[in-house]
Amino acid sequence: MPDFRRLALAAACLSALAACQHAPPRNPMATWVPSPNHDVRRAQLIVLHYTEQDSAERSLYTLRTRNSGGPVSAHYLVGDDGHIYQLVADDHRAWHAGAGSWGSIHELNSASIGIEIDNDGVEPFSEPQVAALLRLLDDLTTRHRIPKTEVIGHSDLAPGRKIDPGPLFPWKRLFDAGFGVWPDPAAPPPPGFDPVNALRLIGYSTDNLEAAIHSYRMRFRGDNPKALDEEDLRILHALAWRHPSAPESTRAKP
Repeated sequence: MPDFRRLALAAACLSALAACQHAPPRNPMATWVPSPNHDVRRAQLIVLHYTEQDSAERSLYTLRTRNSGGPVSAHYLVGDDGHIYQLVADDHRAWHAGAGSWGSIHELNSASIGIEIDNDGVEPFSEPQVAALLRLLDDLTTRHRIPKTEVIGHSDLAPGRKIDPGPLFPWKRLFDAGFGVWPDPAAPPPPGFDPVNALRLIGYSTDNLEAAIHSYRMRFRGDNPKALDEEDLRILHALAWRHPSAPESTRAKP
């Protein structure tokens, strides 16, 4: 067989193999009648973590193998030097969130993009790292049409189980860049204001109220108490009336 025919046959075989690899799964019980009216998985929110390890290299190994609890992964890892690594395609389900909930979402791995941040949990987040994270958030929220308010921490969705990205994480810095939420507690809460209902409205599960308060306080006040004070009522009121799910009649005016 002439060389050009061998090359053509090889190319045809490779093309057929590639087509098989990328073909959508089909149920053999049904007749395949494809519709163009579909889309890939689209995340609804972004979950931030810290690695609690001593280097990006170690975390890359962990996120590609397994830890003591089994295999884990995330879509992205942001190194201390600002380098961004991608481990899982955006439209695939990474194993980063685990059990928990945020608002009406109860299967967070399927609904979110996970970003691990190279940080041991006790050191400040570096400037190159925060700057890189902001660039990544801008890219992800723009490309995937994720609301910029829907950036949360692992501790937010798993109160009592997770504390990352921890009380040192610069949430106000993210908010100033347009991501997440942050209160402007200028106005006092109205009489009868229910802070527990406000926690639920924001997204926290209150099945374990102390744990929910602990996670809320870490994010919005940078400390660890498990009870609410008067300042918390002002903060929760400021967060709740801005929330898109708040009934118009319950929203205070700024």
